[in-house]
Amino acid sequence: MLIHILVKYHNSDYQPLSNEEEVMSAVRNGSPKLGIHTIPYCTDMAEMNKPDVQEKFNKGPVAIITVFPNGMPPMGKLMVQQISYFLFGCILIAYCATLVLVTGADYMVVFRFVAAVGFLTFGWANIPLSIWYGHPWSTTAKYLLDALIYGLVVAGSFAWLWAG
Repeated sequence: MLIHILVKYHNSDYQPLSNEEEVMSAVRNGSPKLGIHTIPYCTDMAEMNKPDVQEKFNKGPVAIITVFPNGMPPMGKLMVQQISYFLFGCILIAYCATLVLVTGADYMVVFRFVAAVGFLTFGWANIPLSIWYGHPWSTTAKYLLDALIYGLVVAGSFAWLWAG
């Protein structure tokens, strides 16, 4: 969240479509429900063996489309959700730390453990987005860098307070 605002290396994560208006019009005319849609759509893996479905995949495009409510994003609500995500993540990290670390543990012991758990907490779930959903690996690498930064900040805070 803060990284997206201060450092602009995520600006290249999403690309415009050359025919954005046409695509928006086509999607709008289909009146899709809010949520995640795929094109081509298959109900199950068996359907992937059908020649007409294979033709759709080969002809393309193959895409995953997320449909949000119309209007400007509700930034206040989204920021509260993002902060809640970080707070809940930190609570889980603290829980893990209390299971493993003793009171008064050395700063670096706390730092290393919390940094590793923090990195996993804030980043590891992004990897399947590149494996299954077509997110460029460069985008996932940036999210993993974000997770490393978050993990290091949390680790520094925990280690400082743990020894205190």
